[in-house]
Amino acid sequence: MIKKILIVEDYESYNLSVQKTLEELGIADPDYVYYCDDALMRIQKAVQAGQSYDLLITDLHFEEDHRKQKLSGGAALIAAAREIQPDLKVLVFSVTGMPAAIKTLFDQQEIDGYVCKGRGDAKELKLAIEQISQHQRHFPRQQLQQLKQKNAHNFTPLDIVLVSCLAKGMHQKDIPAYLQRKQLRPSGLSSIEKRLKIMKDAFNFSKNEQLIAFCKDKGII
Repeated sequence: MIKKILIVEDYESYNLSVQKTLEELGIADPDYVYYCDDALMRIQKAVQAGQSYDLLITDLHFEEDHRKQKLSGGAALIAAAREIQPDLKVLVFSVTGMPAAIKTLFDQQEIDGYVCKGRGDAKELKLAIEQISQHQRHFPRQQLQQLKQKNAHNFTPLDIVLVSCLAKGMHQKDIPAYLQRKQLRPSGLSSIEKRLKIMKDAFNFSKNEQLIAFCKDKGII
């Protein structure tokens, strides 16, 4: 259950918008800061006090002003925060919609969700928080819509995680433990085998290697 949240956003209008969305979800009094350095300090103090945050919502890019910052932006903040609190869930809320940049955040920093600022972002932000609270990952709706247009199979966030694990060389039998560590469900081996079969059948593939190659070629992973 997500209760304690830290918002890191330098634009006051977006900051207030996120707070309103959280209020509609029944999450009251989130903490918020305008600088990444302040956010890291809050996270560190919360951990030391035994009152760790459940979720960090952060932008990626912050405008420079008179105040010098050690952390250059959201990506640097996420890395530093995870060193202090490895289990901290992270939701990125940013105007950046570049697939490669988003993919890097999911693959390398293992963020839990990404929402692009723009039309309908409040509704998607709410959905993302609900999914993360249920130990699911939330991929940008634009990315999932593109996948629907490109492919005969409607790839779910979990599908993408499964294929990504295989692409990294992880054995199928080891994936359940990985999903359990990341609190992703369903994590049973039979459920994993079923999802992989559904994906392969959709494209008439017989091997996982074919599915991996296809997903790489289409930019799915």
